[in-house]
Amino acid sequence: MNWKTDTLLGQQVAAPMEYQPGILMGIDRALGRQLLSQLDLPGLQQGHDDWHVFELSWLEAASGRRCVGLARLRFNAASPRLIESKSLKLYFNSLNFLPLDSADALRALVERDLSPVSGAPVQCTLLPVEGLTPTVWTGQAIDAAALPLQPTRQCAEVDPALLQHRPGADGEETLISHLFRSNCPVTGQPDWASVRIRYHGQPWQHGALLAYLLSYGQHCGFHEQCVEQIYHDLWVRLNPTDLMVQAAYTRRGGLDINPVRSSRADWMPAPTRLHRQ
Repeated sequence: MNWKTDTLLGQQVAAPMEYQPGILMGIDRALGRQLLSQLDLPGLQQGHDDWHVFELSWLEAASGRRCVGLARLRFNAASPRLIESKSLKLYFNSLNFLPLDSADALRALVERDLSPVSGAPVQCTLLPVEGLTPTVWTGQAIDAAALPLQPTRQCAEVDPALLQHRPGADGEETLISHLFRSNCPVTGQPDWASVRIRYHGQPWQHGALLAYLLSYGQHCGFHEQCVEQIYHDLWVRLNPTDLMVQAAYTRRGGLDINPVRSSRADWMPAPTRLHRQ
C-alpha cells in the first residue's frame, strides 16, 4: 500500500468539526512482522503500546462548557492491528464539539470506538491536565560508548550484524540510549525516541549496541514495528535468556507513543513519560 496516495494519511485534511469515529485507520501488525525471520520468539508479541493524548477536549452536555484533560491509551501488543497516529489525532479532534454527560462517558466512548479498530480491547485512562509526572529511567547510559564504525555508516539501513557480545559471565544489565531516530513511513519525517533495554545473558558490547540503534537513522517504520524489530534482532543475534525493550517517542501532533515488549511479565515497566516527551 502507498500510504501517501491510497489513504488520507498523506493528504491535507481539515480538522473535523463533528464526531467521526470512522476516520480511525487500523494497520495490520502482520505487515511489519512479516519482515522478521522468527515470529515465535518469547515476548515478541507480549507487551503493550501506551499512548498519551495531550489534545483532549469535549463539551459538558448540561452546560456546554468546554472540558479538557489528558488520556492514556493502552493497546495490547497481541492485537491484530495498531492505529495510525494521524487518524487517531483526527479522531480526538472530532470530539472537540461533542456534548457528553461525563468524563466517564467519554472514556467509555473512546474504548468503544478504538477497540474494534485495534481488534482487541483498548484501555483508556483519563487524567487531569497536570496528571502526568515525568519518569526518570534507571539504567546505564550508552550514548558515550565508543562506536565500532565510521560516522558515515551510522545512518545506513538497519544492520543487526553490528551486534556483538563482550567477554564475561552471564548477568543482567539495563541499558539506555536517547539517540534513537527513525522515519515515519507516511510523512518521511524523523521520529525521535529514548530506548531502554533490559536483558539477562552473556554481556553485550555497548558500542556495538549503540551502533545498531543508530543504524535506524534512515529506516522507515512505525514506532511499534521498530521496537519489535529491535527485540527480534537482539534475541536472534545475542541470545539473551530474558529481554525487555521499551521506547519512549517524543511527542508529535499531540500524541506520544511508548511501546514495550518483554519476555517476562514481571519486567513489564510502569507507564512512562520522560521529560523530553
